[in-house]
Amino acid sequence: MEELATTPGAGYATLVFLEYFEDLPDPRQRGKVMYPLDEVLLLALLAVLAGAETFVDIARFGTKKLPLLRRFRPFLDGTPSHDHLGDIFASLDAEQFQRCFVAWVTALTGAPAEVIAIDGKTSRRSKGANAAIHMVSAFAARQRLVLGQVKVAEKSNEIIAIPKLLDRLAIEGAIVTIDAMGCQRDIAQKIVDKKADYVLALKGNQGTLREDVELFATEQKGRRFADSKISQDTTVDGDHGRIETRETTVLQNVDWLQERHNWPGLKAVVMVESTREIQGKIEKETRFYLTSLVMVATLMGPVIRSHWAIENSLHWVMGIVFRDDECRVRTENAPANFTTIKHMAHNLIRKTPGKDSLRLKRKVAAWDDDFLASIISA
Repeated sequence: MEELATTPGAGYATLVFLEYFEDLPDPRQRGKVMYPLDEVLLLALLAVLAGAETFVDIARFGTKKLPLLRRFRPFLDGTPSHDHLGDIFASLDAEQFQRCFVAWVTALTGAPAEVIAIDGKTSRRSKGANAAIHMVSAFAARQRLVLGQVKVAEKSNEIIAIPKLLDRLAIEGAIVTIDAMGCQRDIAQKIVDKKADYVLALKGNQGTLREDVELFATEQKGRRFADSKISQDTTVDGDHGRIETRETTVLQNVDWLQERHNWPGLKAVVMVESTREIQGKIEKETRFYLTSLVMVATLMGPVIRSHWAIENSLHWVMGIVFRDDECRVRTENAPANFTTIKHMAHNLIRKTPGKDSLRLKRKVAAWDDDFLASIISA
């Protein structure tokens, strides 16, 4: 690894990620700023990479790791206290912070995401005087990187937040998957307008649409799909005593559905029938999806299953590895901005080579300054 400067005033290692936050407005009075914003962001990111979970943790990291921090920036006045850190993150504009994040991660990924899963998660311990923070995130299923996030405003919901998130993302050519909450005409139209495709889970929140689709699919199945243009695929998975069989059917005859419901960009309906056998007990479930894709079932099945990457590779990781559900950051914009910092840390650790788990990489980052420095200077 290249030699890094160790004293203030010397040449510092280049930190590309900070370039994407140069335009982030600093609300503090310029003449009273003791700790430059780039130093605060660098401190917070390094501390979270090394395991920090609170502003108290970040402040203590700063006092213990000044030599490391000064490899990258002067830190002439040291590092701020935890109260000062909380005030700074509470005052930063969360939307502008997230826009900077999106610009950075777009450069980080290097290639467009193939499948983008969108879903929300609540940080349950962030509830104070206000409601607990709920963030809607976009996740690149194959790269396993967070592409962007939007805070759901109080007394609002994901239906309002998802279009805002889509507006910030470059999704042309991608397939966007969303659960039933996001199965809305306006959202489908926005995805199509941005030259992307969608696979939207369909449940009972769309009036008679779900009933019409289920009735049509059931009737056609009873006639062995004699009147429909379809493709089918069956997969069997088994682990830990569980055997799951999934039969995916893509039905492309949707002209009748368009006449009744006029759904933007709709090209096919997908039916997934799953049978799970666990310790002799059999469970059956049928799910339906709307899609703008003309895609055979052998390819559609993996796209639908890839949506769960956001649950298994992001929400679970944020909850278990980053202890997100235990985070008590609550003041103003601080919860949203702290979540963005954790998403940055998540992406950087994901991109760091090595077979260690994310949990172990964070521990090594806490133990080994050179390893921690390599994560952000790569």
